[in-house]
Amino acid sequence: MKKHAIRFLIVAFAFAALSLPALAQGSPAGAKGENQGKPHLPSVDERVQHMTKMLNLSNDQQTKVKSILQDEHKQIASLRQDTSLTQEDRHAKFQQIHGATAQKIRDVLNDEQKTKFDQMQAQHEERMDKHAGQGGTGPSDKQ
Repeated sequence: MKKHAIRFLIVAFAFAALSLPALAQGSPAGAKGENQGKPHLPSVDERVQHMTKMLNLSNDQQTKVKSILQDEHKQIASLRQDTSLTQEDRHAKFQQIHGATAQKIRDVLNDEQKTKFDQMQAQHEERMDKHAGQGGTGPSDKQ
């Protein structure tokens, strides 16, 4: 079970790592209101652009990754609308969706890209561990 939890965290961190540059940019100027105080969540296109830059994706890979991320986006939107789930069940389902998405993306990558993808995941995990150690709300492996 612990191996499964660690593997999931690595996958989740990879997605977050791929999203960090877009998050660091913050909200567009003048985008105040309902999302004020919340981090900017990157769009599918922003995520594809970032992955293309970091992993040097081909046009074919970009198309495939975009389709995978669009599917993930739809699944998460549906999950957010499902009020029948407990918070724990919803969190577990989010983890499943993110893990499956990461695996689908890895299947599109060549060996060199997979190595870079794994490095990005590891770096993000280190940042998240550091953030959690500073009293942040990062994931914790303690139970």
